[in-house]
Amino acid sequence: MRYTKAIAVSLFTLVLVWALNRSWGSIPAFGPLLSPFIGFWQNAESVNNADEEITLNGTKAPVTVIFDDLAIPHVFAQNDADAYFAQGYLTARDRLWQMEFQTHAAAGRVSELVGDKALELDRYNRHLGMGFGAERAVKEMMKDPRSRESVEAYTAGINAYIKQLSPANYPLEYKLLGYAPEPWQPIKCAYFLKYMSGVLALGADDLNMSNVLKKVGPAVTSDLFPDYPFREDPIIPTGTKWDFSPVKVPTVPANVFPDTKPLAMNWPEHDPAIGSNNWAVGPQKSATGYPILANDPHLTLSLPSIWYQIQLVTPTMNVYGASMPGSPGVIIGFNKQVAWGVTNVGADVLDFYQIRFKDTSKQEYWHDNRWKPVSRRLEVIKVKGKPDVVDTVLYTHHGPIMYEVGQKPFAKNVPVGYAARWIAHEASNDFLTYYLLDRAKNHDDYRKALSFYGAPAQNFVFADVAKDIAISPNGRFPLKWKDQGKFLLDGTNPAHDWQGWIPAAQNPHVKNPPRGFVSSANQSSTDPTYPYYINWQFAPAERGTRINQRLTAMQKATPDSLRMLQNDNLNLRAANALPVFLPYIQEKGLSGEQAKALGIMKKWRYNHDVAETAPTIFTEWMRQYMDGVWKDDFPSNDTTTLRYPSFDRTLQLSEKEPNANWFDDVTTPAHETIGSVLTQSFQSAVDSLTRQHGPIGTAWQWGSHKATKIGHLARLDALSALNVQIGGGAGIVNATTERTGPSWRMVVALGPTPKAYGVYPGGQSGNPGSPYYLNMLETWRTGQLNELLFLQTPQDKNARIKRRLTLK
Repeated sequence: MRYTKAIAVSLFTLVLVWALNRSWGSIPAFGPLLSPFIGFWQNAESVNNADEEITLNGTKAPVTVIFDDLAIPHVFAQNDADAYFAQGYLTARDRLWQMEFQTHAAAGRVSELVGDKALELDRYNRHLGMGFGAERAVKEMMKDPRSRESVEAYTAGINAYIKQLSPANYPLEYKLLGYAPEPWQPIKCAYFLKYMSGVLALGADDLNMSNVLKKVGPAVTSDLFPDYPFREDPIIPTGTKWDFSPVKVPTVPANVFPDTKPLAMNWPEHDPAIGSNNWAVGPQKSATGYPILANDPHLTLSLPSIWYQIQLVTPTMNVYGASMPGSPGVIIGFNKQVAWGVTNVGADVLDFYQIRFKDTSKQEYWHDNRWKPVSRRLEVIKVKGKPDVVDTVLYTHHGPIMYEVGQKPFAKNVPVGYAARWIAHEASNDFLTYYLLDRAKNHDDYRKALSFYGAPAQNFVFADVAKDIAISPNGRFPLKWKDQGKFLLDGTNPAHDWQGWIPAAQNPHVKNPPRGFVSSANQSSTDPTYPYYINWQFAPAERGTRINQRLTAMQKATPDSLRMLQNDNLNLRAANALPVFLPYIQEKGLSGEQAKALGIMKKWRYNHDVAETAPTIFTEWMRQYMDGVWKDDFPSNDTTTLRYPSFDRTLQLSEKEPNANWFDDVTTPAHETIGSVLTQSFQSAVDSLTRQHGPIGTAWQWGSHKATKIGHLARLDALSALNVQIGGGAGIVNATTERTGPSWRMVVALGPTPKAYGVYPGGQSGNPGSPYYLNMLETWRTGQLNELLFLQTPQDKNARIKRRLTLK
């Protein structure tokens, strides 16, 4: 009996070991993860203040790296190539899994890691033309010796780190998902750029706007969806004179709209919470007599942090700032002479063209009164635990046909049978812009750097020690007729094609405006006098207006003045709307809890602070009010979806046309008025919050209700920061929502020696077992900034210097 038990236990042990050391379909092998020799135990790190010396193949001369108390590397190299090699090596050492995962996602290769659960996502990215665009971009960057050297050296540095790795020290996520890192290639840098273009330049309303047009006609569409908002404070100040003679703008074709039936859709409209703020105050408004610049890009809050701080010093540059893991150089930062930052423009650079095939073979399509050949791109998708999936994507001169008739789109609103014309398909060398900005000395250098930039279009703010400030909504903008792309386009008509490009020198730009500052918050780029069409809609105006209000009043500004502005929690939408809405509330019909909520709203000073209750009520009320006004007129279902007019237009209607028929719900026998809609939506909002949180109390406080989450890229809550108590919200300068917010805050005071400050919600390390994974979170949450240690030589003395690394 004893032997039988021993044999059974031994067999069970062998089977368990075998089972734990193999993958089961998309489920990774857990044996390596649990192993005491190579498992997750090996990823625990402690604070390391010991100097290191590492010998690597790839550098031309020794490189000195100084780490400060936040583990931020300051790279001192004797030539540019060695600096980029070191940047690649250091970034990979801290963020390898993040770098590779993001480029896998853009390339449509997530199924390789997690199995067929990601198959439709991979198909979507391949049908979108991510690979097509990346291949064109990498060819362009390799033509210029400067960008080629930086990308190749950066790539070599990443691979030098990968070669050192053994399974025991793979980043934790590789162990969790059961795969190994692969050698980096220059095209992965291009894929990273396409990944960011997808985040910032993929918003599209073409299809649901076409459905609106078919439902209510051109006159009502023009009235409810105007090309310029009711309230606006544009990036280029109103009245700015254009210092150029515009090229001829294409004329609007006679038959603008293709003859299509309403289509189902669910295209990911650009999230208005993903935006950004930037501004620069001139010397006349600064306490130092030199410009001060601030930037806080708003993106999805994630771990590892989107940004990676670094300083790069060579004979040609001394630059500090935020880089992006996957791209060489500094993207947002400063050097001794200049500082710069970016926000998203929101240009209309994605259009859909209806394609007419000659026959079912789909070998040819009709355009410009002749049949043209269709090209085919074979996409082979590897799927973990299953056979490869072979997919074919059809391409026209417009771009890829994302889904053919009979195929089910990953996003329901991708129009079937339409080709996507997207700016990210264009060949451009966007890395060269940042290469030149890292070395810029003055405004002329800034303008030259911007001339190379393509996508995603950004509002580049600038300041320099010569006391110039400037801003430019910049990118490669298609030359279009007005509203071209507001609706679906006719792929057979050459007049619907993009007709070239707005000359780069004629992109909107202002230098040293009389008001003494420049700013952007994703609002309209210009007033309506700008002769070219960029888009018909931009982010709501409230953030930009609030920033401009405070900058107009600001005198003797300091870095702390701008830091405090970055943390401004005033809700200007509420300040505009509540004086209009509150008088309409019919108080007699309110319950006790509803009356209590109304009292809170009447006393509110419009701040979205953590402990406030009113922001919770206002946000839910406005959501239900928009439904109450528009849901009956613009309903969405499985066959057709439409969009609502903007809140700006709705508030204008409430102020100027309170008796409009739009307030009546056509689905009910009663006749609703603005007062009844506001009252009913307020009651419904309070009742909904009561069901969610109980009676009005601490659970209704904005910080708890919003429960900001900084999620791990692999959607692992155990590696995320949950329920972060921070104020702000959508449309507020401190634009921190449930999942988005300031991904990097920076303030730079220029002068004989620049003084700069910055923080992001996370840390330098991508390793959850590192003390530098979340060490900056509390500084970010409380609205503080860390001073950025801007070293001049490797011999600089500073108490914050903790250790040195020499790469030989």
